[in-house]
Amino acid sequence: MKTYNVKSIKNKEISISGKGDNSIWQEANSLTDFSSPWDVEPVKKIEFKAIHNSEKIFFQFKVDDNETHIHPSEDKNESINNSDRVELFFKSDNSLNPYYCLEIDTTGRIMDFKAKPNREFDFNWNWPTQEIEVKSTIHKDYFIVEIAISIRSLKDLNLLKGGFIETGVYRAKYNQQQNNTFEPTWITWIHPKTETPDFHIFTSFGLLKLENK
Repeated sequence: MKTYNVKSIKNKEISISGKGDNSIWQEANSLTDFSSPWDVEPVKKIEFKAIHNSEKIFFQFKVDDNETHIHPSEDKNESINNSDRVELFFKSDNSLNPYYCLEIDTTGRIMDFKAKPNREFDFNWNWPTQEIEVKSTIHKDYFIVEIAISIRSLKDLNLLKGGFIETGVYRAKYNQQQNNTFEPTWITWIHPKTETPDFHIFTSFGLLKLENK
């Protein structure tokens, strides 16, 4: 299983802006090992970083994209589900019973839900609002999404165990077709070894290892 080392900044403070401008990000490891195993076209660069202190884990996606897509539905979840976005899934074990999903579009809107095997999704569940923060910015050639999640909430959900978090790191890129519809390209850190795109499977998860935990 692939492992990403989440460096510790100990008791240093960090605030997220969605701009990638906090110098503390320079201390984080850079992960760019993303691909779309089901698509022959190469994907544009995605850089993922994570870092933690004693209270929170901080995540950052910097995604090369000069034409982001937001689906115009008035229903927030329907819109996010059909828009360019980044995703983090967390599981406590391979049973996926349950696992927790965060799907965040380029404007920083969150679609968070609790899931069980066979795509049984509970959209009435939400990550506790006081335990998560998201900010984002869209630029000419890229966008940034930053996420802060409390250590306490990860422990409460039985996701942080022995300094490890089993995590899926993904991206959905929506491309305009000749008929003006939009179709997704599914991009992942871990190839789940499936014939068709599927992130809702235990083989699509890697490990985040929290330094000094």
